[in-house]
Amino acid sequence: MGIRKKSNKNPPVLSHEFIVQNHADIVSCMAMVFLLGLMFEVTAKAAVVFVTLQYNVTISATEDQPMETVTLYHYGIKDLATVFFYMLVAIIIHAIIQEYVLDKINRRMHFSKTKHSKFNESGQLSAFYLFSCVWGTSILMSENYVSDPTSLWRDYPHIMMPFQMKFFYISQLAYWFHAFPELYFQKTKKEDIPRQLVYIGLYLFHITGAYLLNLTHLGLVLLVLHYFVEFLFHISRLFYFSDEKYQKGFSLWAILFVLGRLLTLILSVLTVGFGLARAENQTLDVSSGNFNVLPIRISVLASICLTQAFMMWKFINFQLRRWREHSSPPQPVKKKFVTTKGKPSKKERENGINGALTSNGADSPRSRKEKSS
Repeated sequence: MGIRKKSNKNPPVLSHEFIVQNHADIVSCMAMVFLLGLMFEVTAKAAVVFVTLQYNVTISATEDQPMETVTLYHYGIKDLATVFFYMLVAIIIHAIIQEYVLDKINRRMHFSKTKHSKFNESGQLSAFYLFSCVWGTSILMSENYVSDPTSLWRDYPHIMMPFQMKFFYISQLAYWFHAFPELYFQKTKKEDIPRQLVYIGLYLFHITGAYLLNLTHLGLVLLVLHYFVEFLFHISRLFYFSDEKYQKGFSLWAILFVLGRLLTLILSVLTVGFGLARAENQTLDVSSGNFNVLPIRISVLASICLTQAFMMWKFINFQLRRWREHSSPPQPVKKKFVTTKGKPSKKERENGINGALTSNGADSPRSRKEKSS
């Protein structure tokens, strides 16, 4: 699936501009190599590691469930290969959304350079947040995590995951890893790179932590909650770019943002501070995936609390900046009168200053009437 950006210039092969313009085609070819590897017996074993989920365990039917055979998954080192392949897929999807949706809207709206970059960022993130929020919600409903909150910590460690749960985490890691090369492909400004590196790093840190510490149930709930609030912000910013008078979405987002932070802290403390703290097995056992010990619980809660405090600090600064912009009175525009330099000609002196007719001019109808009389 080649994606070519129209350009009158043909940059040199493998140059910086060539890679930026044709990165979707290059990445598509790389992904196609792994898919073609599935067709040959020699390369199939290696290609499967990249394309399909690894570490599956089939649980056969029992006396209680004689008609069901369940396939569950756990994590391992081979997941890095799967994350790499779906990172390539994320780059391709990013390019499709950029060229066939966002670029067309940008041409119609004629945004400035600043709004252009922010519009692209919000467009990409709103699509990802919406998809992830719907997908995560469907997993929560199918696994009954919403109806039974004790499932967040009951039967810990949650080593085994259903297919949808593991694929969700692999996709999340792949998307946020793909954000690093996109900084190069999208020609991100140098002053914007530190900000984006911070929030990309925070996402990878928390998603990887939940995945490796077998806190996938809690991580899924918190991700869906956070993604819903972030989706509302970015979709409101898209509407704001089309109509700067639109402010209702930001007001609703501000309320839900604060509620989301409080709910995140409540669920984290309830799960880690109370649920896991009262569990019977509190011994560190890496082989069985049990990390329910006091130092790790304190580290998990500290990282979540610090992240929520950092987000609230950024939120307060954002609201104060908006408040200053709306409260500051508009400055009156001073009109500048342009005057011609040099001495006026004889004709201009007769007709008036700078060509404007006056009642004392020689060509006025009144003066001609007096002369004729």
